[in-house]
Amino acid sequence: MTKPPEVACGSSGEQPVKFPWSSLMVSSVVSSHDITFGFLTVCDTSNAGMFGGYLLVDISGRPLEFHCTVPLRVTRAQEILYGATLQRHMHGEQIGGPLLKATQLSPVAVLTDRDSLLHARSHGESPVVAIQEKGEGEHEAKAFLLGAFQLRPHDDDLPKLDQLRNHFEELSSSIELAEPFDRIRAAIDEAQQH
Repeated sequence: MTKPPEVACGSSGEQPVKFPWSSLMVSSVVSSHDITFGFLTVCDTSNAGMFGGYLLVDISGRPLEFHCTVPLRVTRAQEILYGATLQRHMHGEQIGGPLLKATQLSPVAVLTDRDSLLHARSHGESPVVAIQEKGEGEHEAKAFLLGAFQLRPHDDDLPKLDQLRNHFEELSSSIELAEPFDRIRAAIDEAQQH
């Protein structure tokens, strides 16, 4: 009997923590014509710290790759020294950057539910787009609306706005755009229990 695929949790340069999952959770079989999307988030826990999670899916929402970090805790010295830039640094540089570099697949775009993760853009080739529900704020000129959501690309990706809209319209015909973030949080919760 073959061993089931494993989902690696650990940031770049650290020993990954591995959790066995069913063979449905991770697939290494991707056709060259398949379109892949990434979903990147940070989960804050009061007792363990911050975890980053990155899920790559195909156009139907089927998971292809999953990565998460070990928990990171902010020290009082970091709070003092980084000041107002702390969250951007922790999310974009310490969590998001290593996760974007850890993948074998290259998504057409990466969606994030945290504006602070837009700062991970410099660590990958794929456009990074922040998603929020329409009711959470005013419509921004640099954003586009899709269903119940407002999507705002990183400034470097603004020239690709029409192309990104087409990709996300295609994806939204298969899945609800914010749903994969729930899967990431559930997978991280499950990993913490083992």
